[in-house]
Amino acid sequence: MKILVINSGSSSIKFQLITMPKGAVLAKGLIERIGFDDAIIHYKTDENSIDEVLKIANHQVGLERITSLLLDKEIGVIPNTDAITAVGHRVVHGGNVFTKTTLISKQVKEAINELSFLAPLHNPANFTGIEVAEKIFPKAKQVAVFDTAFHQTIPQVAHRYAIPNEFYEKEHIRLYGFHGTSHQYVATKAIKFINKEKESNIITIHLGNGCSMTAIKDGKSIDHSLGFGPMNGLIMGTRSGDIDQSVLLFLAQKLNYSIADISDLLQKKSGMLGLTGLSDMRDIETAANNNDEMAKLALAMNTYRIKKYIGAYTAIMNGLDAIVFTAGIGENSSLIRKMVCENLSYLGIELDKEKNKNLTDGISAIQTLASKVDILVIPTNEELEIAKQTYNLL
Repeated sequence: MKILVINSGSSSIKFQLITMPKGAVLAKGLIERIGFDDAIIHYKTDENSIDEVLKIANHQVGLERITSLLLDKEIGVIPNTDAITAVGHRVVHGGNVFTKTTLISKQVKEAINELSFLAPLHNPANFTGIEVAEKIFPKAKQVAVFDTAFHQTIPQVAHRYAIPNEFYEKEHIRLYGFHGTSHQYVATKAIKFINKEKESNIITIHLGNGCSMTAIKDGKSIDHSLGFGPMNGLIMGTRSGDIDQSVLLFLAQKLNYSIADISDLLQKKSGMLGLTGLSDMRDIETAANNNDEMAKLALAMNTYRIKKYIGAYTAIMNGLDAIVFTAGIGENSSLIRKMVCENLSYLGIELDKEKNKNLTDGISAIQTLASKVDILVIPTNEELEIAKQTYNLL
């Protein structure tokens, strides 16, 4: 069975064509800067790799270009669109409506669209990806895999907010959690790697432009740093993470910020961008190396926040077997990993500096021999996890 996995962002599309149940990747790639004249397309198979720059007006044009590459007589991997049995879509927010992977129908699409106010940077793009895929692959099953689903095991003591009960019961305001496919994928790998199928306490740290952490006990999510929407918790590329609610009241009452202004400020103008003017961690690290004081402070604030969550999650699990770094920054920034792990010896976390700088292929264990906690770097593969869940549903 061939499953096309689509991760549709606001201005990008990531994709992989995967043969299941083997999990073999036939083709994969990425389109960046959708909506611009200089969009970038990356396409790779075992035998071919191309990069091109061209105008991609919208997601439909982008998916049509992906399809033409998959069908190409020289570099393609399928004879026609009917060769694809299913399309698995990453959908960020499922609210309280979707607690598991779901076959997409008209009603499902409507619900996904209605939940856009909870994830305004993500759900609209996810919805667009679904609509376009239905047109291009009319015979394929369309499946939604929700970032929030893995976190449905978080207990009430952790997922409820201390506000009047009616908001929970009628409006379903609670912690939902995100990046679920990534956290689930790397946690499964970590549990197998440390050989603790039972009674395991793991903290997974997903660090990209969006960031989150999950406390995972015995393979189940029991707490998570993101909440009702994907804004709070860790300091992110453009999102503030945790902030005193009084600041929001001050912005509205004293500075006359509208709700839209506050949302734009916290989601698009804050985080590392707000502190440094830069949102790419590589640029921020370079600036810090050049003695930019705000860049150095931003890195310290970023890793300080991660340390706080490590301490909190170790406490609620009453122990810690492993921490896992994953996603773009987690997998590639030795500096962030070093700063996070510094001065955590009380918790049994001791980083080997050389191993941290020289990762191995696959899973890298970067702790010292004396460390009581495994420190792992595990490349995430959300697309493979989506393919697995799509295959298991059909």
